[in-house]
Amino acid sequence: MAITALKIKVLPEKPETNLEELKEGIEESLIKAGAIKISFEIEEIAFGLKALIAIIAWSENLDTEKAEEACRISGVSSCEIIDHRRAFG
Repeated sequence: MAITALKIKVLPEKPETNLEELKEGIEESLIKAGAIKISFEIEEIAFGLKALIAIIAWSENLDTEKAEEACRISGVSSCEIIDHRRAFG
């Protein structure tokens, strides 16, 4: 089974959205969808708005759209896959 590395950019609905709660919800949803390992980075956008970057180890056998859909939880304005590559190691 080959593994891919996905980076998904998640934008919250409001600048005052609690990113820690959003992370927890997204992580739970991704694990249910089949994510193997998950980490997060925070990216400053503008005017106080921050994006979450979810970095995921994902089975190549699973559709990447499933990972993107798993990130669309309550409090998320939009999300998109910004990087997709085969992982080695």
